[in-house]
Amino acid sequence: MNISLQSLKKEEVKDYYGKVLKTNGDLKTSACCTTDSLPEHIKMIIKNMEPEIIEKFYGCGSPIPVDLKGCTVLDLGCGSGRDVYIVSNLVGENGRSIGIDMTDEQLEVAKKHMDAQMKRFSFKKSNVDFRKGYIENLKEAGIDDNSIDVVISNCVINLSPDKRQVFKEIFRVLKPGGELYFADVFTNARVSQEFHDDALAYGECLGGAMYIEDFRRMLAGLGCLDYRVMTQRRIEIDDPLIAQKAGNVEFYSMTIRAFKLDDLEDRCEDFGQVAYYQGTIEGCTNQFVLDDHHLFVTDKPMLVCGNTASMITNTRIGKHFKVIGSQMKHFGLFPCGSVSRESNSTGSCC
Repeated sequence: MNISLQSLKKEEVKDYYGKVLKTNGDLKTSACCTTDSLPEHIKMIIKNMEPEIIEKFYGCGSPIPVDLKGCTVLDLGCGSGRDVYIVSNLVGENGRSIGIDMTDEQLEVAKKHMDAQMKRFSFKKSNVDFRKGYIENLKEAGIDDNSIDVVISNCVINLSPDKRQVFKEIFRVLKPGGELYFADVFTNARVSQEFHDDALAYGECLGGAMYIEDFRRMLAGLGCLDYRVMTQRRIEIDDPLIAQKAGNVEFYSMTIRAFKLDDLEDRCEDFGQVAYYQGTIEGCTNQFVLDDHHLFVTDKPMLVCGNTASMITNTRIGKHFKVIGSQMKHFGLFPCGSVSRESNSTGSCC
């Protein structure tokens, strides 16, 4: 897509989310609406939030991982700031919660409630920073290399006309071992060019949805050889005209996590390693969910592949795990299966 077409798409999205939509009740489909059940601790934070922030929020999941205390977290396409403020509460006064958005009207809402929200959280100082910018160019928004612990995004990356550049920027700004944790719309096949170019379908987070295999290839091309699915649910398009234009393509809301690690392989390999979760993550005393097929029960040994061992050793959650064994001896491919991904659970702890 050339630069002029990319700019046109951005302007269309700005107009849709800044002028056409007044609240999330104006959306024509459920693609950008949060229907997943939220973890209880996040529900409690939302109850203590300014109502306008919630009313003007658009998202398709709950892409907020656990164990964020003291972290610097960046929200791409933060909109009215709901997730930024949730993260603000979770990272605490010594952490930072940064939101970037290109839409003036959305940022106006987010910034307007900053002082009131800090008072609601009983914070003596603000740990929130909202910046206008494009998620394809985080450097222009002042985000330095290797400066972010966690990048989150909630049903926004599909709206970008240059998704590869978005992910390239994400891995630039993440610290080594940093985490990308995001919810977005994916498909089981590539949408037609006609559907992609339909302004309403694009604005409703469907026209720009990523074919999951193209997403896998894109991440691999950027050096991220393994990502993990947290949840997946089928999106039913209830607008007859949009559904007709979409044809037989299936749409899914998925929450995905990936880490900035340079020792991952493109297949799960078996080195005979065993992992123990120590039950020390706040709110996750009994178990921890790494992804849709790795549930660690506290103090129970679990055989893990080399990639999983790296994810729970060389990242911020490493202090909560004990891994026995090394990668000195290889036993072939690891039998790494997946549970059903058709799930509404969004928390990393049960």
